Parts: sequence; C-alpha cells; structure tokens
Amino acid sequence: MLKPKKIRIEKPEIDYSSWFIDLGELTIFTQKVLKQFFRPPFENRELIKQGYYIGYKTLPLISITGFIMGLVLTMQIRPILVDFGATSQLPGLIAVAIVREIGPVITGLICAGKISSGIAAEIGAMKVSEQIDAMEVSGTKPLGFVVATRVLATTLLVPLLVIVSNTFGLLGSFIALNMSEIFTVTNFINSAFDTIHFSDIIPATIKTIFFGFFIGLIGSYKGYQASQSTEAVGLAANVAVVTASLNIFVIDLLAVLVTKFFVSY
Repeated sequence: MLKPKKIRIEKPEIDYSSWFIDLGELTIFTQKVLKQFFRPPFENRELIKQGYYIGYKTLPLISITGFIMGLVLTMQIRPILVDFGATSQLPGLIAVAIVREIGPVITGLICAGKISSGIAAEIGAMKVSEQIDAMEVSGTKPLGFVVATRVLATTLLVPLLVIVSNTFGLLGSFIALNMSEIFTVTNFINSAFDTIHFSDIIPATIKTIFFGFFIGLIGSYKGYQASQSTEAVGLAANVAVVTASLNIFVIDLLAVLVTKFFVSY
C-alpha cells in the first residue's frame, strides 16, 4: 500500500535586509531635504500654498475630533470621580490628559492619515506623469520645490493644529461638565490651568514638531520613491500612512522616556 506523500509547507522568509536598505535611503533622503531648507531659492509661495492646503483643509476635521474627544472623555471619567467626591478635579485631569498625550497623539494620527497619504499620492502622481523629470530638465530642484516646502509646512502647522485640537477638546469638556452640574467658565479655566505646568506644555509642543516633520518627510519619501505606475501611487499612500502612524508612537515613547529622565535628574 502506497503511503501518502508528506507536503512540505515552506515558511516565507522575511527579508530584513530590505528594512535596513530602506532606512539608509530614508536617512540620505532626510539629509538632502534638510539641506534644501537653507539653500536658495526659497519657494515661499509654494510654502504658503502648501500651508493652506495642509493646515486650513485639515482644520475642520481636527476641530470636530478634538471637541468630541473632550466631550466623550469627560462623560466617561466624571462618574468615577463622583464616587470619590472629586468632580472639582475633573477640569485639571482632562486638561493634563489632553495637553500631554491625547491631543498630540490623536491629532498626529489624523494628520498622518490625511496629510501624509495625500503628500505621497500627490508626489507619486507627479512622478508617474513625469512632472518630476520635467522639473529636473528645466532646472527646478524637485527636492526644494516639491519636497522641502511640504515637509516644512507640516513641521510648522502640525503643532498649531494640535493647539486648536486641545482648545476644542477643553471646550467639549466644559460643555459635557455643564450637562450634569453648573461650572462657570472662570472656574473651569482656573482649575484646568492651575494643573498644567510648563513641564507639560514644552515636551508636548516639541514632540508635535517632530510629528509634523516626519509626517511630511515620510509622505514625501514614499511618493518620491514610488515606481512609475498607477498601482504604485496607491501603495505609496497606504505605506506612508502606516509608517507615519508607527513613527508617531515611537516618537511619543521616546519623548516620554526623555522627559522622565530629565525630570528625575
């Protein structure tokens, strides 16, 4: 009687070398982009244009998200504080949570999904239509005109978008708090800002600058490295969102560790 042959299932091998190659290419790309920040000609008009599209177009989504975030967070935490008779501490608790972590991280993830994917798709489409090659032939520097302006715009505007999100988050918290009890604006602001210190604001602001830089950088890099096909444009946008979101969590972790180190010493 013939024995059935055993079927060998080969496990797919993960090519770790491609990760290091991609990291090296991203490092070289970052160096080239940083040099463009200080080399003339400075594309001020393009920077303002990108700032409008990146900042103004994202503002409604950031505002609504921040408002709902503060509203829901207050409604979830208040019943717990009522059991301990500590509802007066709620504005300060919400303010610290939003300013330190929730506001920057949530806003960064939204910007990664909307801005980074948009930049990657736009630059990828420009490469497919050979606009990048046309710029190089005409003497225009694509890294300066296309990439550096977008990276600088995200670096400057993401911290501002985080401030707007935090403001609307506190507004949502104030409205949610007044649904159950009377809390004046003055008492809410005093209680919130008495809890927040510069040790909360400064690290949170600095890490949002890095959020913005890497959101623009990764979106530009993935779009710039896309092959000349329509499928590659969609793939570049998808990979840009995933990579930028992962970088936000890594930067946030590093920021917390660095802050803890300096506070302890």
